[in-house]
Amino acid sequence: MEIATTSFSSVHGPGCSCPACSGLGTSSSRYAHTTPRRLSPGEELSAEDHAMVRELATTDRNVRAHEQAHLAAAGGLAMGGASFQMVTGQDGQRYAVAGEVRIDVSPAHSPEETIRKARIIQAAALAPVDPSGADRAIAAQARAMEQQAQAELAQQTPGQRQLGATYRVEEDTPSSVFQAAA
Repeated sequence: MEIATTSFSSVHGPGCSCPACSGLGTSSSRYAHTTPRRLSPGEELSAEDHAMVRELATTDRNVRAHEQAHLAAAGGLAMGGASFQMVTGQDGQRYAVAGEVRIDVSPAHSPEETIRKARIIQAAALAPVDPSGADRAIAAQARAMEQQAQAELAQQTPGQRQLGATYRVEEDTPSSVFQAAA
């Protein structure tokens, strides 16, 4: 079975409206072209270097919080932890300037399960304080998946719903219960 996945991502760049980027003229592309200069022993960072390090530290905190919000809401749908695009600041430290969380967005085995799953996907997509355009698009796709599953559920007869519920109980029951009953 192939699992469809998508990534919630936090990329700070042109058009980003987060507090770290708005008004500061910062972007991940700016960070990507920033190469820290090596300091001589005893040399301190310039005021400009300190400002860049502060911007990087703020962006790092925002990116990590954004991705952590996705992870916390995604629960078992997350396929691993967050991954980050890192840059090295003028102070020699590494900072996250973009990130993503991969999640399973494939439909479930039944309309009822798909509805539950789609709601979790929507919650995970919109969990950060500042969901990106991509996050909102994923939430909209999950909403469409939920509506499709609701339509499928509405078309089922009561007998089909009961049969589906029976099979789900058997799938959720550990095999040891069936072995003990035999």
